[in-house]
Amino acid sequence: MSTKTVESVEQGVRDWWRTSIIDMAPGEIRYRGYPIEELTGRVSFAQMIWLMTRGDLPSEGQGRLLDAALVSAVDHGPQAPSIGIARMAATCGVGLNNAMASALNVLGDIHGGAGEQAVEMYQNIAARIDGGEEFVAAVGAGLDDAISVHGKFVSGFGHRFHPIDPRAPRLLELVDRAAEAGDVDGRFAKIARGVEDELAARKNGKRIPMNIDGATAVIYAELGFPAPLARGLFCLSRSVGILAHAWEQTQQGGRNKGPIPREYIWQYDGPPQRPLPSAA
Repeated sequence: MSTKTVESVEQGVRDWWRTSIIDMAPGEIRYRGYPIEELTGRVSFAQMIWLMTRGDLPSEGQGRLLDAALVSAVDHGPQAPSIGIARMAATCGVGLNNAMASALNVLGDIHGGAGEQAVEMYQNIAARIDGGEEFVAAVGAGLDDAISVHGKFVSGFGHRFHPIDPRAPRLLELVDRAAEAGDVDGRFAKIARGVEDELAARKNGKRIPMNIDGATAVIYAELGFPAPLARGLFCLSRSVGILAHAWEQTQQGGRNKGPIPREYIWQYDGPPQRPLPSAA
C-alpha cells in the first residue's frame, strides 16, 4: 500500500468521528483544550458539566447557580416513576447500571420533560418582548402557545403533591442574588413570575405556584442553556437519586417487587367470567 493511500486511510479513520470535546494522545487527555490533570481538583462537577456541554468554564457564580439547580432535583421519592422503577428493577436481580437505565428511560415529555418545555416557553416570551411586545401581552401569548402545544397542564407550574414546592422559592432566591451580583441578567425570573401572575389572573386570583421544573428552567434559561439541554441536565440530576434508591433497594433485598403490594389487586373492568365456547 502506498504512503499516500495509508495517509488517506488514516485521515478517513480520524474523520469518522469529529469532536471538539476531547483530545487524546498516549499519556494526554484534554477536555475542550484543558488538560485533565489541571481540571482535576480545581473545578467542580457542575463546572465540568458546563465545560463539556458549552465549551468553556463558567464564572464562579454561574457554576454555583448551576450546582444549585442540579442539587435541587436529585430525588422525589418512590412515588416518582423513575425512582419507583429503579427500585423495582433492583428487585429483579439486575445490576445498578440496568436499574439506572430502566429508570432513566422513562424520563420523557411528561416525567422529565417539563423543564425543557418551560425553558421553551420562557424563551418564546423573551423573544416576543425583544420583538417589541408589551410584557404582559408577551407573557399571555407565550403561555397560550405553550398550552396549544402541551395541553392545559402548564409545564413548570403547579404540583400534584406540594401546595407550594419548597424547592422553587429557594432557587428563585438564589437567582435573585446572582442577578444582583451580575452573574445572570434576571429577565427569565421576571418572566416566570409573570407567568405565575397571568395564570392567577386566569384562575380568578387562585395562584398556581412555580414548581421545581419551572424554577430550574429559570436557572437554565438565565445561564443560556438551550432548552433541550434542560432535559439532559434534569436526567443528570435525577440519576443521583436513581442510583441512591437502586443501591438502597439492593441492600434491602426483596424479590420481584411490583408497583403495588401483592395483597392488593388492580381494578379489572373487562368481561365477567365466562365459559369458553364449545368447539364446533
